[in-house]
Amino acid sequence: MTRTIVLSALLAVVPLSAVAMDVTPDPSQLKWGPAPAGLPPEAQVAVISGDPGGNGAYVIRVKTPGDYTIAPHTHPTDENVTVLSGTLHFAMGGTLDKSKGDPVKAGGFFRAEQGMPHYAWASEPTVIQIHGMGPFAIQYVNSADDPRNMSTMSTGSAPKNGK
Repeated sequence: MTRTIVLSALLAVVPLSAVAMDVTPDPSQLKWGPAPAGLPPEAQVAVISGDPGGNGAYVIRVKTPGDYTIAPHTHPTDENVTVLSGTLHFAMGGTLDKSKGDPVKAGGFFRAEQGMPHYAWASEPTVIQIHGMGPFAIQYVNSADDPRNMSTMSTGSAPKNGK
């Protein structure tokens, strides 16, 4: 009941048209680029809104192939993930164990609090959307799992949608 009142009061003060600043009406027009160095290189990333490396709000999408794993890691800020297509398995802990975790299907959501060790893997080609307050950064529990420490990895940066 209280949430409804607060949301109604907010909408009365801030018109919806004033809230939306970035619009992606046609997702086929997203500009995909190589995953940044902190992610395994097979993924592609599109920046939807904001600057994930900055201090404000951001929204990014990550497209993974099947059989894609992100080793146990933490973030300095909360990470909010919505699965848009495919299945992403998510588990807490500092040791990768694919017998644990939950399969999160399209439309599903999970949140990893700041500093919480977790890992994820895609069992099929998957697209996720991550949003939060930047900077988006990843710290691997085991430095040997960090793609930035692998000499064969290519680096890149994701292009800004529409830019």
